[in-house]
Amino acid sequence: MTSRSSATTAQNPRRPSLPERAISRRLSQLSTRTGEAPTGTTEHDLTEEIEEIKRYEDFTTIDWVQDAAREQLRRRARRQQNAGEFESKGRLGWRRRFEDIYDAGQAWIVVTLVGAAIGLNAGFLNIVTEWLSDIKLGYCTTAFYLNENFCCWGDEKGCQEWHRWSSFWIFNYFLYFTFSTIFALAAASLVKAFAPYAAGSGISEIKCIIAGFVMKGFLGFWTLLIKSICLPLAIASGLSVGKEGPSVHYAVCTGNVISRFFGKYKRNAAKTREILSACAAAGVAVAFGSPIGGVLFSLEEMSSSFPLKTMWRSYFCALVATAVLAAMNPFWTGQLVMFEVRYDRSWHFFEIIFFIFIGIFGGLYGAFVMKWNLRAQAFRKKFLTKYAILEATLLAAATAILCFPNKFLRIDMTESMEILFLECEAGRDYDGLCEVNNRWRLILSLAFATIMRTFLVIISYGCKVPAGIFVPSMAVGASFGRMVGILVQALHEAFPHAKFFAACQPDVACITPGTYAFLGAAAALSGIMHITVSVVVIMFELTGALTYILPTMIVVGVTKAVSDRFGKGGIADRMIWFNGFPFLDNKEEHTFGVPVSQVMTSEVTWLPSSGLTLKTLEQLLSQTKYQGFPVVEDRSSRILLGYIGRTELCYAIDRTKKEGFVSSNAKCFFGQPPSISLQTPSTAAPPVTFEAIEDASGQQSVDFSRFIDPTPLTVHPRIPLETVMELFKKLGPRIILVEYRGRLSGLVTVKDCLKYQFKVEAQETSTHDPVVDIRQEKLWDLINSAADWVADKVLSVSGGRIKLGARGSSFMDSRMDDPRDQLSPILASSRHDILEGTEEVDPGVELQARR
Repeated sequence: MTSRSSATTAQNPRRPSLPERAISRRLSQLSTRTGEAPTGTTEHDLTEEIEEIKRYEDFTTIDWVQDAAREQLRRRARRQQNAGEFESKGRLGWRRRFEDIYDAGQAWIVVTLVGAAIGLNAGFLNIVTEWLSDIKLGYCTTAFYLNENFCCWGDEKGCQEWHRWSSFWIFNYFLYFTFSTIFALAAASLVKAFAPYAAGSGISEIKCIIAGFVMKGFLGFWTLLIKSICLPLAIASGLSVGKEGPSVHYAVCTGNVISRFFGKYKRNAAKTREILSACAAAGVAVAFGSPIGGVLFSLEEMSSSFPLKTMWRSYFCALVATAVLAAMNPFWTGQLVMFEVRYDRSWHFFEIIFFIFIGIFGGLYGAFVMKWNLRAQAFRKKFLTKYAILEATLLAAATAILCFPNKFLRIDMTESMEILFLECEAGRDYDGLCEVNNRWRLILSLAFATIMRTFLVIISYGCKVPAGIFVPSMAVGASFGRMVGILVQALHEAFPHAKFFAACQPDVACITPGTYAFLGAAAALSGIMHITVSVVVIMFELTGALTYILPTMIVVGVTKAVSDRFGKGGIADRMIWFNGFPFLDNKEEHTFGVPVSQVMTSEVTWLPSSGLTLKTLEQLLSQTKYQGFPVVEDRSSRILLGYIGRTELCYAIDRTKKEGFVSSNAKCFFGQPPSISLQTPSTAAPPVTFEAIEDASGQQSVDFSRFIDPTPLTVHPRIPLETVMELFKKLGPRIILVEYRGRLSGLVTVKDCLKYQFKVEAQETSTHDPVVDIRQEKLWDLINSAADWVADKVLSVSGGRIKLGARGSSFMDSRMDDPRDQLSPILASSRHDILEGTEEVDPGVELQARR
């Protein structure tokens, strides 16, 4: 072995990892089922058993090359089974035919069930969210379970059946504050107690999961349940978070949970990826009432691989989900979302100037929010992980205090957008929104709402409740766009005969402020997510107005151009980097001009094809965390023979021990040596008597050749790094071995590529500013001082009867066991001593504690 492996052997033995413990547990289950040691195992059965064990591996990557090979093996085994049955019986029985039809149609069954479940869940969440949001302001006297719209059906200006809690403004203020605080406290507590992965949006993690990154439990049943329960509570608490991002998460959770009941998807990650991509499309479809926009969103933002088959299934899943949601009709209006609107007025070409201005705002908004939200996330991860519940509760309380006096911040954000989108006609006024005399006060109110909502989005997105950023950003854009529209309308009324407004007809409304709000929402959404085509289609499906496709395209195009000036990638891509997930974005193009030899790991721990004992292999596995080892012919030549994964090696060793007596000094071979009688783990071991144990010690040999991959993906050391990155993006291997004339030179992983990419980017841009850390420390000291002052005042006023928890006490400690809090960005200077590139020992991915 190399000097690197020799240095490793001096380390202290480590506790067996979760996959290793699962291997022993799984082998015991297999032995219990069969009652004896497995003998005569076929290649297909062996592969299935190893894959069953690999399902326990958390925070690893799926090797799509091997996954495709296993699927081909499964199909070949099934064809051979059918061929054998046909030869023996002369025909296939009706049961076999039915099984083949069922196997071929599983995809459509799963997609239909998943789409229906997503639609039902979305309808339920819409109803509950509206009621919880309205209960903060009042109640319905005829039926307490009705929200304001249902209680006053058909009366847009309110009705007598809907009562405010009190005629006193200050008492309503207090109840609004109380309900908001209780809702946030309940949501954060449930997330902490049952499903920490239910916090946040989930889009960045789902992008990585679809690309092949394994996060056990992130798409599980408990995450689905808690996300569905806590999402209405988080929205109703008034926090500046939305439900559209979490809608994608619970939709993908639904697809994962249901697909696990079908064998094809339980054992094949590539098939599961198709379903998850379709579920992401359905999640956006029910969130915006936009099935086509959902499919395009999954194509543009979520999926790293999107073949035509996946697009068709995504379309069908989105269709089923929206059809079920439309059948439920949660708003009793026939609308799929509350802020759906129809425009019957056209626009004028002179308005393009103002549309461009709105597009510029969208780009600047996205860059500003992403920059400061990442700093807020860093502060949260560094100082506030112990106070997750307290943070969410105080944020909701502060949001309620700040937002209640402003009518655009007080109500739910979707209801606010509904009001801001609509035209002023047919005598509809919407609380003075269309009054000319109220115009300047309204402009100030909208400006305040824009600034305050932007600030609240920055500090709220990322707290430990289900939290999206789509709708809050759209609400910011809508308030800014409506403000611009009102200003343009006032400008036209002040100079009606100016040549600039020559296209306007006399005595006819020329400017529609609602369309400016609509375009502002599109600009803000595009600016924060860096998506274009899907935004245009989503907004078109929301309005159904063909005439506004061109203005929307102009606004989104300007937003994208401005956003790209401040960096590539939206908030989801920035969060992927922030959490250190190994993800190569296939939308990015790089020109490094270096060969892969400058990036690869040259000091590789490899295994010779012969000469190692079983004891040496066990020591290597216990003292290292490498997820695989290249196999070479011998120490001197280093001729590459193949690659063996850690799971396969552990499985082979444990199975060899369980099948019969094997000495710890038994020689292990990864290639068939001449004239040596070997014991292979797939065949029964010869009987060994107690008298022969001592004689056989040190003479027995074990053949592990069937467990290695003899055709790993290899490249030449002088191949360009860009080509290697394209191989990772298109094929999705865990590692790529580097060989020169058959000799092993090194290996390269996804993280090797990412670290070099970040190193180049760090040289081109400014590095980390230590002043930021100093300011964060000062802010934390200020927060602690304020908390101590409040605690002292409460203790003094209560006469010592009420004592708030001191700093660091268990009362204040509400640490949420979220594995993502232990992750850190992948930096060019971080230590790199792993082989698989995405696994356990890297500081950017390793979990300190696993559940």
